[in-house]
Amino acid sequence: MRRTSEPPRPAPLLIACALGIERFALRSGARKEVPGPPVTVVRTGMGPKAAEEAVTRALAPGGPAEDACVIASGFCAGLAPGMHPGDLIVADETRGPRGSTACTGVELLAKALARAVPGRTVHTGPLTGADHVVRGHERAELRATGAIAVDMESAATLWSALRAGPRPVAAVRVVVDAPEHELVRIGTLRGGISAFRVLRAVLPAFFEWHRSLLLPRR
Repeated sequence: MRRTSEPPRPAPLLIACALGIERFALRSGARKEVPGPPVTVVRTGMGPKAAEEAVTRALAPGGPAEDACVIASGFCAGLAPGMHPGDLIVADETRGPRGSTACTGVELLAKALARAVPGRTVHTGPLTGADHVVRGHERAELRATGAIAVDMESAATLWSALRAGPRPVAAVRVVVDAPEHELVRIGTLRGGISAFRVLRAVLPAFFEWHRSLLLPRR
C-alpha cells in the first residue's frame, strides 16, 4: 500500500499587543479578512516584563503557537517631527536593555502595509523600548539615538520570541502620539480613533508577510 503524506502546515502567526483596545482592533480586523494562517492574538499587558512573560507562555513547547512567527503590534509614540496619528511604523530593529533585535522581511512588510492602508505614511527604522510613557525631553533624547518611535513592549516581545527558538519576527506599530500631537493635547481623541482604524486594517499585510516566509510547521 502506498504511503501518502500530508503537506506541511504553515507555521502559525502570533500577534502580541499590550492593551485590550489593541487586541479588539486586531481581532475585529481579522474577522473581515479572507482565511490566513492560524492566528493567535495575545494581550500581554503593559510593560516589558508583562510582554516577556506573556510571550514566553504563548510559545511554550508543545503548545499550538510553539513554532509561530511573531509580530509585536499596537500603538506607539512617534519620535520624528512631522509624524501624525495613524502613521505606521515598521521596525527594522527593536532596541531594549538586552540589546537590539533585527526584524525579518522589513521591506516586504512596509510595502504590504502601504497597499493595505493606502494614504497612510509608513516609516521604517529603529523602534526603541521604554518602561514608561515618554514625553518632552525624553522623546528628544531617544530621537537623538536614531530611533523613530518608542513603545514599552516590542523589544521584550521579540527578544522573548527568539529566546524561545529561531523564527521570523517583526514589529508594526501605529502612531497614536507624536511630537506635535502629544496625548495631553486637544485632538487626542481624534488621533486615537484614527490610529484604531489603521490598526484594524493591517491584517492583510501581516498575512502577506507570513505567506512570503514559506515556513512549514516543524
